[in-house]
Order: sequence, then structure tokens, then C-alpha cells
Amino acid sequence: MVREEIINVANLRKSFNNKVVVDDINLHVKKGEVFGFLGPNGSGKTTTIRMLCGLLTPDSGEGTCLGYDIVKESGKIKEHVGYMTQRFSFYTDLSIEENLNFIANVYLVADRKRRIAEIMEDFGLTTRRKQLAGELSGGWKQRMALAACLLHKPDLLLLDEPTAGIDPIARRDFWDRIHSLSEQGITTLMSTHYMDEAERCTRLAYIANSKLIITGTVDEVIKSTRLRTWELRGDITTKLLQEVKKIQGITQAALFGRQIHVCGFDVKLIEHGLQQLAQTQDISWEEIASTLEDAFISLVHQAQRQN
Repeated sequence: MVREEIINVANLRKSFNNKVVVDDINLHVKKGEVFGFLGPNGSGKTTTIRMLCGLLTPDSGEGTCLGYDIVKESGKIKEHVGYMTQRFSFYTDLSIEENLNFIANVYLVADRKRRIAEIMEDFGLTTRRKQLAGELSGGWKQRMALAACLLHKPDLLLLDEPTAGIDPIARRDFWDRIHSLSEQGITTLMSTHYMDEAERCTRLAYIANSKLIITGTVDEVIKSTRLRTWELRGDITTKLLQEVKKIQGITQAALFGRQIHVCGFDVKLIEHGLQQLAQTQDISWEEIASTLEDAFISLVHQAQRQN
């Protein structure tokens, strides 16, 4: 069965003060997907998300979100989307319960008291309901923010770096919830800087320099680069790392604990260089699978060369 497209936009473009922030973006996200949106700071992720949920109007381009036109029907989109901003955007001098009540009023949530009690119970917030939002730790703030996003039972979640600054246990709990929501047919598009989180997504897109570089599953993204990776072992030092970086054909090299990982495309050239280095250095190596991080660094370097 073909799943319906929740987000379907083409050629989105947005500028501020004559600076292009989003340049010709195309996105297609299907119902129930957990879609990762990755890219460096300032690459256009937040602006794109704000256009999708109707908070910003694109300069050009077209498309739909939840079947509504992103330009002409932005009000309808807002009714059916849960949007979490990068920064904690709730009233710090109000309690959890008071903040949720305010959000429920904004969305005209039916049977408001019952729904607030239900969402607080689901997120383990009931015993903290009287606690001021400003007193919460990062993990509890994030939990409250996600609960607020779900109060009005949206069909789509747009989350802008939702796990920044929270501990690993809170991050894992967050992801368990997101995948549970996916099983219920709720779609999530989220921006993140964490490669391990990107690997939890059903599909992902990478944006750099305001342009969409690639879209696909993790395996599709890695395979598209045709990148090869080796792991070096032995007497590993930062001085050796600098020598490795000089080898022709190596496009990136980095320390990983007591190993060095190197990447490139020309297998013969790189392995010849490693053999030459091994004549004076105590090293061995083997080819390993390229990671998503390796692939994205390669894509960024490629985009920089093209610009």
C-alpha cells in the first residue's frame, strides 16, 4: 500500500535582507515516517521547518503540508501540526499544568481538563504538575514540550533540534516515544546534529549552504557517496595523523580512540600511500564500512568545492 504524502513541497526559496537562506528545496515525507533533517548551523533547517508549518511564507515555490497549501492555507496547517522550537518557549514562571492549560486554550482542545490529565499521566508529569517550568531540568523541559506538542492530537510533529542539551537516558526515552507515535500513524520531521539519532530515522535529508544535498535512507545516503573507509592501528599519535593526511587520495582522516579512520575514493592510490607509510611507521590497517558521519562530511566537502 502506498502511503500518503504528508509533506510535498517543491522549489522552496526564502531570503532575508537579500541573503538566500533556503534555495530551491524539495521535500517529500510520507505518513508515519520519522524523517531526519540534518545540516550545519545556519544551513536553512529552521527556516524550512517554519515555512512547512505556516509561520513563514516562501518567496517562491509551492507545496502542501497535510494536504493544505503552505501559502494559502497556513492557518489550517497550524491546527494540525505540533511544533517544538529550538529554545524552550514556555512560561518559566508558570507550572507545568498551567502551561499545558494555556496551550490547550490556544488550540481550543475539547474536554480540556481530561486531556491535560491524560497527557501528564502519559509523560510522567502528574506528580510534577505544580512545579514551575523554569525549575525543570533539560530532560523534563523537553518532556513537557513534547507533551504540549501532542495536546491537540496533531497528525504531524515538526521538531527543531528537540534533544539538544538533554542526557542520554532522556534522549532514548524521547526516541521510544517518537517511534511509538510513528506506529500510530503520526509523522515526525525533526532536525538534529546527532549522527546516532539520524540513524534512527526512516529517511533523512541533508542541507548545506541553503541547498538540499541528498535525501534517502541511511544506507542510500552512504552508498551514494561511494566512499571507502579504512581503520589504522598501531603506534597512533597526532603526529602520525598529520602524516596520514598528506597521503594522496585521502579526503578525511580523524582519530577514533587508539585508531585512525581515513576515507577516500581511490583505493589503489590510498593503499599504496599506506604501504609507503608503513615502511617507517608501526601501523596496520583494514577496510571497514563507512559511517553516516563519514558520508555527510564527504558531502559537505563536495558542496563546498562546488560553491
